[in-house]
Amino acid sequence: MANTNFERVLSRKDVLALAFGAMIGWGWVVLAGSWVERAGALGAMLAFLFGGVMVLFVGLTYAELTSAMPKCGGEHVFSHRALGANMSFICTWAIILGYVSVVAFEAVALPTVVEYLFPNYIRFKMYTVAGYDVYFTWVLLGVLSSVAITVVNYFGVKPAAFLQWVITLFITLIGLSFFGGALVNGSTTNMQPLFTDGVRGVFGVAVMTPFMYVGFDVIPQAAEEIDMPFDKIGKILILSVIMAVFWYIMIIIGVSLAMDNASISASSLVTADAMGSVFNGSGLASKIMIIGGIGGIITSWNSFFVGGSRAIYSMAHSKMLPSFLAKIHPEYKTPTNAVLLIGILSTLAPLLGRKMLVWLVDAGGLTIVVAYLIVSISFLVLRKNEPNMPRPYKVKHGKLVGNIAVILSSAIIILYAPGAPAALIWPYEWFIIIGWSILGIVFYLWAKLSYNDFGVHEFKLDIKS
Repeated sequence: MANTNFERVLSRKDVLALAFGAMIGWGWVVLAGSWVERAGALGAMLAFLFGGVMVLFVGLTYAELTSAMPKCGGEHVFSHRALGANMSFICTWAIILGYVSVVAFEAVALPTVVEYLFPNYIRFKMYTVAGYDVYFTWVLLGVLSSVAITVVNYFGVKPAAFLQWVITLFITLIGLSFFGGALVNGSTTNMQPLFTDGVRGVFGVAVMTPFMYVGFDVIPQAAEEIDMPFDKIGKILILSVIMAVFWYIMIIIGVSLAMDNASISASSLVTADAMGSVFNGSGLASKIMIIGGIGGIITSWNSFFVGGSRAIYSMAHSKMLPSFLAKIHPEYKTPTNAVLLIGILSTLAPLLGRKMLVWLVDAGGLTIVVAYLIVSISFLVLRKNEPNMPRPYKVKHGKLVGNIAVILSSAIIILYAPGAPAALIWPYEWFIIIGWSILGIVFYLWAKLSYNDFGVHEFKLDIKS
């Protein structure tokens, strides 16, 4: 099935909304208070600035490679051209776990967050998974939401992008209102202490930031559906990362101005309570912030749905997964079977309960960074081996940028190791990594035996700057 069956329908606005909407997600509503408690107001801001710089270097490698190879699959295409089919399999298989983990978790996050608005809607306990009670109404909401997201993505990337743009705009307006209210009605006294636990506190928050910034990599996954000059794709990708850095720092400032440490410690949903505080204790304002958080769940869910389905499609197109996953719908121009597969996994996710999905997300965070490392290496290899490749968006000081991206990605991976600040939980999260690796080996061997042209991928490009 030829890649040319995709249609270039995504505008600048659509692309920016997909990336930025994916990065802002729901985490800032739940975790902003813990960031301030852990590192202090200024410490938390510095942590996100530092994390943003790390992601920006990786993003620069993505920006150049996406403009040079604007084909569906992103990481799959980059690593395939630079390092060959085997490494491309590893890279894409790694990023797929990251995407699937986020998509699955959002199907759990949404019914959990709705409970803040309607605490009595949870009814009819079914069973317990890893200590978490699973209720029928909770599962039903997650399943119905998942079906809705699947339907939107099935009928074309443009409807998905429109939904993304509308909700991202809504979230942005809520965030700006919160920030403005905090500047007017907040107090700088609440920001004390500026630092908590010194460098250790800043570092403790910094290790959380890569997962908060995940999402810019959705752009290369859908590169073949973007209707704009290829040199602009790289610029939009970098802009989305910069916007996300400003967003998280803005939220931290707002929370720090609105609430002191005692109030933050006493709150179960800090950002929502901070919103109410800056608007004179308004319960309505708090609920609007929660609705904004629900919007963040939907934007993240939608973006990673797009990214995950395209990554699966690209592997199937290269004869690394069953060929039926490479089907493009003749009318809607979407990888329908890959979309349906992601939809099925997302729909089943609420049945596993929340705790199991947290383990899955943590494991997916590691594999996403592994993919970042392979892309950064691919960037350096292609700069050396194909110096004359057309690069509509070419990063200045490429060798330096690529090496820094490799070093930072490697450092982040080390942080997931046992005993490190972001260490995965043994045995649960490591079993997910091991299980996913074994499943990957099974598919790899099956594809090698089933297809004589395993790993064959078309790289004929029509580059227009």
